[in-house]
Amino acid sequence: MNASPLLRVSLLGLLCALGQPNALTALPTPWTAKVDPVAPWPEYPQPQLQRDAWINLNGAWDYAVRARDVAAAPATFDGKILVPFAIESDLSGVKRRVAPGERLWYHRTFTAPDLAGGKRLMLHFGAVDWQADVFVNGQALGRHEGGYDPFSFDLTGVLKKGGEAQELVIAVWNPIDSGAQPRGKQQQKPGGIWYTPVTGIWQTVWLEPVANARISGVMLTPDFDRGSVAVKLDTAGPRDGAHAEIVVSANGQRITSATAEDLAAAITIVVPQPHAWSPDDPFLYDVEVTYRVGESVDRVKSYFALRKVEVRRAHDGFDRIFLNNAPQFLIGPLDQGWWPDGLYTAPTDEALRWDVATMRSMGFNVARKHVKVEPARWYRHCDELGLMVWQDLPSAMRMGVPAHRVASGQAIDGVFSPEDDAQFRRELRGLVENFRCFPCIIAWIPFNEGWGQHNTNDILAWTKRLDPTRLVDGPSGWSDLGFGDLLDKHEYPGPGMFPAQGGRASVLGEFGGLGLPIENHLWQQDKNWGYRSMKDRDDLAQRYGALIANLPALIDRGLSAAIYTQITDVEIEVNGLVTYDRQVVKIPAEKLAALHRDLTSPKKK
Repeated sequence: MNASPLLRVSLLGLLCALGQPNALTALPTPWTAKVDPVAPWPEYPQPQLQRDAWINLNGAWDYAVRARDVAAAPATFDGKILVPFAIESDLSGVKRRVAPGERLWYHRTFTAPDLAGGKRLMLHFGAVDWQADVFVNGQALGRHEGGYDPFSFDLTGVLKKGGEAQELVIAVWNPIDSGAQPRGKQQQKPGGIWYTPVTGIWQTVWLEPVANARISGVMLTPDFDRGSVAVKLDTAGPRDGAHAEIVVSANGQRITSATAEDLAAAITIVVPQPHAWSPDDPFLYDVEVTYRVGESVDRVKSYFALRKVEVRRAHDGFDRIFLNNAPQFLIGPLDQGWWPDGLYTAPTDEALRWDVATMRSMGFNVARKHVKVEPARWYRHCDELGLMVWQDLPSAMRMGVPAHRVASGQAIDGVFSPEDDAQFRRELRGLVENFRCFPCIIAWIPFNEGWGQHNTNDILAWTKRLDPTRLVDGPSGWSDLGFGDLLDKHEYPGPGMFPAQGGRASVLGEFGGLGLPIENHLWQQDKNWGYRSMKDRDDLAQRYGALIANLPALIDRGLSAAIYTQITDVEIEVNGLVTYDRQVVKIPAEKLAALHRDLTSPKKK
């Protein structure tokens, strides 16, 4: 829901009122000043399960930071925070750290919509890092642990009647690097490849009135070879006499439909004249599902693509990555998804899409989303623009794990407790189950290098069972123990590869790291860091071109993919092809696209 223009104020003005007049001066992006302080991130946040009626709760909330051992909500609050930006970020209007011994409290009120006809009211969170306890009108709704997956609560039973204001309180604790939970690159003392912690709400919060008998999930699994899609519905509420009508459209035109009476099983819908999805032709099918139980009607929108990814033997004798039954070389950047103004959260959806569009303009056909998970809308942009994605689980680790224990696959002994392992699996399952609906994702990466690596082959095999339609990297870099679709080497500056191995595709999961600081576009003005230091932009372009020129010989030896570090600078890391503030593209996009064009042409292997 967009705010009235009469209610709009400048973000700078709001932050000045909150006591943060200089919060926007550190390193603004082109979108920093475009953030709407009344209704930031107004776009519907869940494009794979979209309803028309919803209420955006983003905006100014009360916040307080108290000792973690204080269980009661504070009687007074410290000030205002702009949701959905983490408290450590400029755009939050607060910009302060929350230590592991502290708890962050949020508070706001809202008006419940009309729930006539037996409707329910759901409260949704895109992501909260890390442990969130949610209360409405003093009643505990539940606890969620996990910094990257969406979660929801049904508020209906605790709502006040008669149009009274409803009170929402959230208590958040983030152990950062004092715990073993998936946390990516957050560290209490950032530096080098480690970055500022991100605590609390960092994606959209919203309310949604829904039918009592409703759809809670839509799983769309394409079968490329048969030109069909399997539709599996998850539902909540009464089910007696339930049935669903499923309509598939393309370019606004209805092309087929089906009725599902047995909702316990998936229904297969054959797509006439099937149109494949690929980076060069990112064709999407729209789906509308109408769910009826008696007089109750629920309607949601979703989408899918017809595409297939696998590793199999090519005509030249090497096992390679195949897209839609053809060998495809993948070239793309490491993408960490950090922002100088919002940290984990891009300032706007336009900014989020800009990153994807820029990678495509550079001729990249894949990105490795590195130890971070994005809001669902980022994956929708990748689906629409044709960018394939290797998706990491943000690393879970305790610092200082001995390398020999990682190499032997025994890091769980004395480091990852059974409870730590269970939390790791819960978050990995949440990642796969909540994001497998996006066609762009073609590979899961449970482990980056030795960071939190434990029970390696068991977890990789378990991930493959969770989603057999995608590749599983095993792991990305360092300590490979013989399992996984991808045999993944990291080499700086490289390029290099592990010798081709039967049944697996040899890939280069990280290489490059050519560092170039650009004056006036830096997180800090000195002591910046890169794997290799370049003299100027011409030097960077020449050295990058030389790296790419070495790839064809590796492709002839079986290399299937190469991931360059990285698309943007991040904090003091200056390895990016773009500055951290997205103001300067260090090598012209058209020059990069020309270098990559021959690599990404289908290989007749």
